[in-house]
Amino acid sequence: MGRATAMPGCDADLRRLLKRSEFLRAARGTRAGRSAFLLQAVESPEIEPGIGFTVTKKTGNAAERNRIKRRLRAAVRACESRFRPRHDYVLVGRRDALTIPFDKLVAELGSAVDKVHQTKIPAGKAAGSQDQE
Repeated sequence: MGRATAMPGCDADLRRLLKRSEFLRAARGTRAGRSAFLLQAVESPEIEPGIGFTVTKKTGNAAERNRIKRRLRAAVRACESRFRPRHDYVLVGRRDALTIPFDKLVAELGSAVDKVHQTKIPAGKAAGSQDQE
């Protein structure tokens, strides 16, 4: 279980993921990829949602990686009401997060959160397919 560190500047109860084990557990969860980031989500025993940020070194130098994380943190604050209780989320930043308009970044984050919470339809029961006898 993670530390109950609140995200700075957030009014909602968002926890920061800090431990490697929390990031690894989220990596085994549901994913939603966008041009500016990859969102990973997994159920958590903690009540408040947990948020973690990571940007790999191949994305850019330290200043670029920090700028990507700052933009992602701001996007999370902008749509914090969409994060569900009892879930942990990890945002893996990509280079496009530097150039994409902020409004689009927030919209993509909101749609990614919605996507990771969609219920999966079994393979044989896809919409529009009917059993033919």
